[in-house]
Amino acid sequence: MKSAAVVPLAPAPVTVGAASLIVSYLEALGVDFVFGVPGGAIEPLYNAMAVSMRRGGLRPVVARHEAGAAFMADGYARETGKIGVCVATSGPGATNLITGVACAYDNKVPMLVITGQPSLPVFGKGALQESACTGINTVGMFGHCTRYNTLVSHVDQLETKLVQALMRASQPPHGPVHLSIPLDLMRSPVEQRLSPQSLQALLRKPSLIDEDMVHSLFTSLQASRKVALIVGGDCGEAIDAITHFAEMTNSSFVTTPDAKGLINPHHVLYRGVFGFAGHSSAQDALNDDVDLILAIGTSLGEWTSGAWSQSVLNSKLIHIDAMDEHLRHSPMARQHVRGRIRTVFERLLDMMHIEQESLGMPWSPTDFKHTKHNAVTLREPEKVHSDATPIKPQRLMVELSKRLPPTTRFLADAGNATAWAIHYLESRNNRRLGLVPPYGGSQDLAANRAWHGERRHDHAGWLRVLMDFAPMGWAIGAAVGVARGKPDCPVVCITGDGSYLMNGQEITVAAQEGLTVIFVILNDSALGMVKHGQRLAGAEQVAFELPTVNYALMAEAMGVRGHVIESPDDFNQLDMAEILNRPGPTLLDIRIDAEEVPPMSLRMQTLEGSV
Repeated sequence: MKSAAVVPLAPAPVTVGAASLIVSYLEALGVDFVFGVPGGAIEPLYNAMAVSMRRGGLRPVVARHEAGAAFMADGYARETGKIGVCVATSGPGATNLITGVACAYDNKVPMLVITGQPSLPVFGKGALQESACTGINTVGMFGHCTRYNTLVSHVDQLETKLVQALMRASQPPHGPVHLSIPLDLMRSPVEQRLSPQSLQALLRKPSLIDEDMVHSLFTSLQASRKVALIVGGDCGEAIDAITHFAEMTNSSFVTTPDAKGLINPHHVLYRGVFGFAGHSSAQDALNDDVDLILAIGTSLGEWTSGAWSQSVLNSKLIHIDAMDEHLRHSPMARQHVRGRIRTVFERLLDMMHIEQESLGMPWSPTDFKHTKHNAVTLREPEKVHSDATPIKPQRLMVELSKRLPPTTRFLADAGNATAWAIHYLESRNNRRLGLVPPYGGSQDLAANRAWHGERRHDHAGWLRVLMDFAPMGWAIGAAVGVARGKPDCPVVCITGDGSYLMNGQEITVAAQEGLTVIFVILNDSALGMVKHGQRLAGAEQVAFELPTVNYALMAEAMGVRGHVIESPDDFNQLDMAEILNRPGPTLLDIRIDAEEVPPMSLRMQTLEGSV
């Protein structure tokens, strides 16, 4: 256990406006942007942001709907590792945030949510959009989807409650926190007692691990002949150490759907995605006469456990996680290792190096040139090469994979877009150790030797998808948040026409902000997952149809360039270099083959009650 951070002594209190205090705290944390929709009850906070913006500080990004603001804050947090901040006025402004906040809660995204209230003296008098306990109780609503939730009822509570909220958002289990602040308190003077340096120390992530359990795990590894790894979505900051561990032990690894973007899909030890829309090669790797299965940083819920597959949830399992709520899903495991995942694997690697050096066998990387590469098994691989019109969604994923640079961030929306991306989409990044260079060239073995102490800031990787609570339209707003947090990297939002009809107006935020986001619309004039789910289940074919819409023309009406893509050859007509170098978004209206069934059998298995 590392020693606790020393919190510097605070300077003498200074008096500032309550809204200015909030803004100064966010500036101290390096927050650049606040996403929201303004309104009367939250006006003082926007005034304080205007002052900050003039001195080069944070500034507001105006969403078109409060749910979009929450999705943007989610994407910003995933990309930057900072706290995402979204704000809304009282009443319906607050309730519109709830879907996005619930999404962040279930996906453990750190977020500060601030909503307004009418002034305290008018509580209970029927004030417009009152949402305290005497009105439509939004504080009560947020209590079900936040890690910390409170009404600030006196100005002297503000600093303490703000600090408590930020601490809860920043430390495992991460998630959104909510402050509801009355208008008169937001305008009031308040004493600031804590310095920015003190705040940063309080929010520092602990490096706590159960040392006894790590030693026990090391002993189990010593006695094991063959190990397989399941890499989960919470492994972002630890992925370099985990990959190094897999290479040292020559262990095959698979990922959960939400972790595919953390790894290089060309690594010779990678066997594919396990779980929803996954690959048979991943299932085979876990059943390949292994002694231990290490499940790392995953909830082992429906989509990440293969619908609670007995090939994973058995006595071979060792579950490694920082969160008790995840560990509670695997009571049958041989062992639980609780602690910060990066620290656990740094300790394991230290022990392995020490042991090998004591035996006079200093470690040298595996020569992957002579390692057999068992390719990831794709479903219907012939369709990724199809030249048919309308374009096969399998072929579409291949076209996106090869035409976008390695720095691209892909976000796949709820529905068929998620299934197609998880199964078929790849990253062009082939620069890390253990790769099979597709065009020849040597392997950079030295690149991974300096694993120790490396800190990964890209916690979500090149592909971001949702698990569990997965609202349609999330990727549309989140893509804007990602691009705002990392404006020098291309961002691609893969979404369906159903999701776009719900939330497509947020594309105008990308236009107003000059963000290079490519919105890829899978246009099949249907709620695709509903349609295919009904067919697979033998249910009535009803209520899935959508109107035929030219989304490229819709984009043009919003000042956004749009293109219709019907065949693979249509991609050759695009000037991708111009699209990627021009500020502002582009929309691709992709007319996909509506009869292609996405890899969703695992979901059907659950719905049919056969698990």
